[in-house]
Amino acid sequence: MHDDDEPVGRVLGRRQALILLGAAGATLTVAGSATASATTTPTAGTPEVCALDCVVKPEQMEGPYFVDERLNRSDIRSEPATGTLVPGTALAINFTVQQIRQQVCTPLPGAMVDIWQCDAYGLYSDIPSQGSSGRRFLRGYQNTDQAGAARFTTILPGWYTGRTLHIHIKIRTVGTNGRPYEFTSQLYFTPEFGAAYLRTEPYRRKGPADTTNSRDSIYRSGGAQMLLRPQQSGTGYTADFAIGLDLSNTQVGRPD
Repeated sequence: MHDDDEPVGRVLGRRQALILLGAAGATLTVAGSATASATTTPTAGTPEVCALDCVVKPEQMEGPYFVDERLNRSDIRSEPATGTLVPGTALAINFTVQQIRQQVCTPLPGAMVDIWQCDAYGLYSDIPSQGSSGRRFLRGYQNTDQAGAARFTTILPGWYTGRTLHIHIKIRTVGTNGRPYEFTSQLYFTPEFGAAYLRTEPYRRKGPADTTNSRDSIYRSGGAQMLLRPQQSGTGYTADFAIGLDLSNTQVGRPD
């Protein structure tokens, strides 16, 4: 399927974040050392700072394949009805969700983080048009803990016509106005990393992706700030990603 997702916003890059927030580089002061996450950099005699991968403005790319399954689990690789794992190389994603307020970032506990993606062959679960109704593999959510962390185990995604390699993410919480706040976007991979793993099993059976980052219209609208950089971990990979949310921005927080 071509152009299955439609961007309706953008992600701020590091330079844009500096202009918006008056922050030095891509770091912001962290309030309280006790809650500092793995993304903070403490220095003796100075405030701790939080290095964010992205400071978000709306990049809402939900697409037609989001299904609100409310499936609370960290490991999303299995089909819940059978426990069978989908084939593919394991990928652990460690999210850190921060709240940004007056140039200070603090962990955001209790945020609902959903991820969903296609399997190694480009198929999404619970999509009637793809013949996968009732199946729920590669979907799930976690609530962030007191450190703002949410961790998932999934697989490296496959591809389908017209899209580069990607994983969907949605974060739901409450804005400073007391109303529901929702941020939706996608995570990507460098072309080199994607091309390399698509040459391995089971991905090689489908061959190289027909669309790269540079040709993907969704990626070109802020995707460079949403890159995962997986590192080898045993037979799979692990990646960290830190997101800063301005919960006073009602435009960002509108339901998608």
